[in-house]
Amino acid sequence: MDTSLILDFLNQLKLNNNREWFQENKKWYEASKSEMEKFVSGMITTISAIDPSVQSPAMKDCMFRIFRDVRFGADKSPYKTNFGAFITRGGRKSSLPGYYFHFEPGQSMLAGGVYQPQPDTLKLLRNEVYYHSDELKAILGKPSFKNLFIQLDDFDKLKKAPKDFPADFPDIDLLKYRSFIVSRNIPDPIVTSAAYQEQVMEMLKELQPFMAFLNRAISNA
Repeated sequence: MDTSLILDFLNQLKLNNNREWFQENKKWYEASKSEMEKFVSGMITTISAIDPSVQSPAMKDCMFRIFRDVRFGADKSPYKTNFGAFITRGGRKSSLPGYYFHFEPGQSMLAGGVYQPQPDTLKLLRNEVYYHSDELKAILGKPSFKNLFIQLDDFDKLKKAPKDFPADFPDIDLLKYRSFIVSRNIPDPIVTSAAYQEQVMEMLKELQPFMAFLNRAISNA
């Protein structure tokens, strides 16, 4: 994958986020998109071999469109300034645990987990944490895991204990999450180097116990 081509295009798109520039540079966009598609196709094959729950979804179902929905927001910029893909069974619209790849100058990352699940799915996840919190803490606390992902992302964490769970539960902090996600930002020099694929493989392998925990929670319905 020519990640330099992708980041260069996105850099310029951020400076020229309008339809005129986009149409004038559509071949550049198509070339960048093609590189992203090749990468996602390869990752689907790789991840499906490591994590059979993914079940080889179609590439087109995993890719996010670059075109923004500007109907309801104040920002009327017509294009996203990133390429993204969510790889899991059913693709980007799935509520199952999956792997998110994000390419954006200065903000590229890899993430794994469940993002803002529906209430019934979130209840299943919290039940699994409630009954097996020591297991989850062991996964998150493993030194090699912490070295890559540090901790669960807490961007939408509750302030108080969730309903239906005792507030005095020793690991109540783990039940306050509304998304169960870990992520790792990847600097541009790594993204555009041969080391990127190696680092991605390291992260994918390290994610497996965490992803297995989440998948087990949802499959226990």
